[in-house]
Amino acid sequence: MKVTYSAEIEAIRTKDGFSKPVVALESTIITHGMPYPQNLDVAQAVEQEVRDLGAVPATIAVLNGGLHIGLDPEQLADLAQAREIAKLSRADMAYVMASGKSGATTVAATMIAAQAVGIEVFATGGIGGVHRGAELTFDISADLRELALSPVIVVAAGAKAILDIPKTMEVLETYGVPVIAYGQDVMPAFWSQKSDIPAPLRCDTPQQIAAGFRTRQALGLSGGQLIANPVPKSDEICAEEIGPMIELALHEAQRQRISAKAVTPFLLNRIFELTEGKSLQTNIALVKNNARLAAQIAKSCWELPKS
Repeated sequence: MKVTYSAEIEAIRTKDGFSKPVVALESTIITHGMPYPQNLDVAQAVEQEVRDLGAVPATIAVLNGGLHIGLDPEQLADLAQAREIAKLSRADMAYVMASGKSGATTVAATMIAAQAVGIEVFATGGIGGVHRGAELTFDISADLRELALSPVIVVAAGAKAILDIPKTMEVLETYGVPVIAYGQDVMPAFWSQKSDIPAPLRCDTPQQIAAGFRTRQALGLSGGQLIANPVPKSDEICAEEIGPMIELALHEAQRQRISAKAVTPFLLNRIFELTEGKSLQTNIALVKNNARLAAQIAKSCWELPKS
C-alpha cells in the first residue's frame, strides 16, 4: 500500500510512530460539506486549532490511489476545488485505491487510515448513525461498525441530529463502543448542546479519556471510543428551534423518494436553507471545538504511553 505523508507529518515520523501528538481529520467535510473557497478556509482553520494546542493535524485523503496522511497546502487547495470526487467508506476505500483514483474519507475511512499508521485520535463534526425509518430501509452508517473495529478515539458533537439518535445509541451499545459525553450527563444533539438522552458515560478532562482508552488497550478490547463533545453554548441552535426544521426536511426527503447516500446531503442542505445559513455556521463552530478537544486528548494519550 502506497502511503504518502505531508511534510509536516514526515518531519515528526519516527521508527516507533510520531515524535509529537497527532490528530487525524477527515476530508469529506472539505469535498462534500461546503462550497469553495469556504471549505478551504474552514479546513485550514481547523488544522490551525490543532496546532495551537500543541498537536499536529493530519487531514487524510486518497489521491491517485495513494493514501495521504496529512496534506500539503497545495494538495489541500486542490482537494477543496475538486469536483465529483468519491466519498469513501469501508466498502469502497480499497477499490478506489487499487484503481488509482481519488476520494475523500468519511468517518469510517478516516478511522481505517488513522489506525493503519498509528494515529489514535480523530476529530470530526458528527458521526453517521441509524437513519430514521431504518426499520424499513436498514440504512445504518458504516461509522458505527467502524467504531467497534478501529482503535481510534473519535471526537464529535454526537450523531447528526437528522438521524435516529436513540437507535444509534442502541447499536453502539450492542457493538460495545464506549460513548462518553464530555462535561455533561446527557448526549449532545449536533447543532444543540443537549438532548433528552442520558449519556452512558461521562468524562470531564482529556486525561480521563486517555486513561480509559489506555485501560481498554491493556484489557485487549478492540475498537475505539466516541467522545460526544457539545457545541459551545454561544454557537448552538436549540433543539426547540431546529427540531421542526429537521422534521420538515425529513418529510420532504421522503416525499421526493430520496434514499441511500443522497439522504444526508439533501437534509443538510435543506436545513441550511431553513435556518438561513445558521446551521452551517454552527457546524463550523462545532468542528473547531472538536479539533481543540481532540488535540488535548492526543496530548494526554501521548503523555500516557501504552503499558
